Amino acid sequence: MNSTSVRRIALPGIAALVLGLSLSACGAGNESSSDDSSSGGGSLSGTLNGAGSSAQQAAQAAWTADFQKANSGVTINYNPIGSGGGVTQFNSGGVDFAGSDKALDASAGEIDAANKRCGADAIEVPDYISPIAIVFNVPGVKSLNLDPDTAAKMFAGKITKWNDPEIKGENPGAKLPDLAIAPVHRSDPSGTTNNFTDYLSKAAKDVWTWPAAEDWPIKSGEGASGTSGMVDAVTKGKGALAYIDNSQVGNLSVASIKVGSKYVAPSADGASKALSVSKPQTGRPASDIAIDIDRTTTADGAYPIALTSYLIACPTYSGDKADLVKQYLSYVVSTEGQQSAATAAGSAPLPDNLQQQAAQLIDGITKS
Repeated sequence: MNSTSVRRIALPGIAALVLGLSLSACGAGNESSSDDSSSGGGSLSGTLNGAGSSAQQAAQAAWTADFQKANSGVTINYNPIGSGGGVTQFNSGGVDFAGSDKALDASAGEIDAANKRCGADAIEVPDYISPIAIVFNVPGVKSLNLDPDTAAKMFAGKITKWNDPEIKGENPGAKLPDLAIAPVHRSDPSGTTNNFTDYLSKAAKDVWTWPAAEDWPIKSGEGASGTSGMVDAVTKGKGALAYIDNSQVGNLSVASIKVGSKYVAPSADGASKALSVSKPQTGRPASDIAIDIDRTTTADGAYPIALTSYLIACPTYSGDKADLVKQYLSYVVSTEGQQSAATAAGSAPLPDNLQQQAAQLIDGITKS
């Protein structure tokens, strides 16, 4: 997979975001904010604390290492406690920035809480695009094909054995045992769970009748904390089934999902193709770039079980903190930072128009 090949895809739906943002005109200044933002020049110092998305964990580790190497006086702490925990800590003033696998929820008061913490409209920009993989542990089986309804039934406890006729019908060559399916879900509030249940509720709406949610909406299966907990549960649990960020799959077996008439495996290219047919969320502040991923697309090669993860920050900080936040977040969304994440986590670099818009918003961070 060439993770850099997706950088210049056309995004007709998302291109409308350019018209919706109250930003300064594009030009040489805009280009410099996205392309010249490197990992710094060694003059910065101080400590920066962030928390949230565990899906971003591998990418954040790469970004942190890069930035601290270039700025020896800087310490960056990122705690992958889950998107819900990160948003809560940010809104309470406990961290300088948050990572979240779902956009701030206006109906739950998250946007208002973030704005109150910041004293102005909070900044929310995409920084990480990645597929969510359905992983499983069935001895002798390394890959499977699943359509949305079958996957939904398995996670809902409506299909309980791995040799069920529905699974066998999609996988005629697989040696599926008479083994109980043990679905695993996140026990903590999770943006990955929100994205996965959003997919199930739209792509398998006749089977999965619950709305998208950060908390697993039904009493089924086993709960595990964080992405690492999910990986551990599937690795040790014969018959286990779970959903995790594709960067954390390792040696686990992975399912391909039916999209249109074909089965598609999770990949950065597939996630980007799903993003390319998606539209911006409406009714957001000008400082907020949130995407509504098309979960029912039939576009060739698209993989709609994907997440767009976000950085959440304030437009102003006191003292030297402002420059530190601005420089680090600028590096994250820069060409260099996005390539570092693609190498470390297999994510898809931000498309050019989103990268430029994100960089422009971050470049506006100032001292209070």
